[in-house]
Amino acid sequence: MRFYIVTIFPEYFESALNCGQLKKARDKGLLEFVWINPRDFAKDKHKTVDDKPYGGGAGMVMLVEPLDKALTTVAHVRKKILLSAQGQLFEQKTAKLLAQEKEIVLVCGRYEGIDARLEQLHDLEPISIGDYVLNGGECAALVLIEAVSRFLPGFMSKQSSVEEDSFSHGLLEHPHYTRPEQYKGLRVPEVLLSGHHAKISSWRRQKSLELTLKRRPELLSQTQLTQEERRFLKQLPKTSLGKNLYLALLHHPVLDKFQKVSTTSLTNLDIHDISRVSATFGLGGYFLVTPLKDQQNLAKKLIKHWTVGPSSQLNPDRAKALAKTQVATNLEEVITRIEQQTGQKPVLVATCAREGSEPLFKVRMLLKKHPVLLVFGTGYGLAKEVLKQAEFIVHPIGLAQQYNHLSVRSAVAIMVDRILGEFY
Repeated sequence: MRFYIVTIFPEYFESALNCGQLKKARDKGLLEFVWINPRDFAKDKHKTVDDKPYGGGAGMVMLVEPLDKALTTVAHVRKKILLSAQGQLFEQKTAKLLAQEKEIVLVCGRYEGIDARLEQLHDLEPISIGDYVLNGGECAALVLIEAVSRFLPGFMSKQSSVEEDSFSHGLLEHPHYTRPEQYKGLRVPEVLLSGHHAKISSWRRQKSLELTLKRRPELLSQTQLTQEERRFLKQLPKTSLGKNLYLALLHHPVLDKFQKVSTTSLTNLDIHDISRVSATFGLGGYFLVTPLKDQQNLAKKLIKHWTVGPSSQLNPDRAKALAKTQVATNLEEVITRIEQQTGQKPVLVATCAREGSEPLFKVRMLLKKHPVLLVFGTGYGLAKEVLKQAEFIVHPIGLAQQYNHLSVRSAVAIMVDRILGEFY
């Protein structure tokens, strides 16, 4: 495989590409590198490749002309990649696909970025190695080169090493051990010393599942799992993040279709479905909020019927779902109960289909240290007085869509899943 690297710092690559597996691959002819320096195509005697940005601002921008001319020399190459923080996230599956190419051009930007016209002139695929900013694309190019090269036949002494890597099967890799068998009181797991290959394979898979659940649970929803593996995951201890999240469904003060403050009636579906969401994600609790005594009594009667009444034996799963569902007169009562339960006053976060500036990810970050009360409204949404009480309002679901009229039950399910993820 041949890499054409467009960079103003070709010396950046000298050490990294001349040691370890990369050097061996070069010596064997598996890898070849060609450096193209945009300075060689600059027009002035100073070999200038950057200038001040139009519209003002800090930093400099790489000139389009030297880069355009540099890329013209490799116009025959099909795959051209621009290392950019604005690109698609680089993943193991991307590396595997790129390994099928015979030639790849890597464009390494510097300064504040590259004149945007370069992407209009050339078919560049922007790729990012992570959600952070580097001084330039050279470091990212090295990451891509090494990840891609590992898939080339003959690069690794044992191809099975690549197949067992983290992310190759959607999971993090299992732990590794070597001599001595015991060190400072810590022993190598007995199963690895048993010589029983089937048991070792099973142990490694389970450890991969455990590590992935603990450190990168979102990967599990992207991985094909057997029924046995799903049962194994259910037995493992989960993060307590969900226990800090509480839901409140307000029936007052909310808006009617004329945007006036009003009170709505409870619905059986809201009670059951949101309770089931709360139980599925292991939330701290779910509160039905209404000032109407008859509505409160009706809700309590329904909850009692399913938790300790006749239906509790017929449908124990529903009884479990409704076990943490409570009825309250107003929002202040809910806040007081959560504070009594947790020892902390909850952070009040509101939802609204019409407005909201904060991402759901912010709620997830808060849950690591604080209880959070996520408030939903019935009717046509929460009244202004509730929105003003909140610490912040989260983005509406489908904020870029013209149609935004989900049922509150759907909105709750979507938001809780986006905050906590399937395996939280």
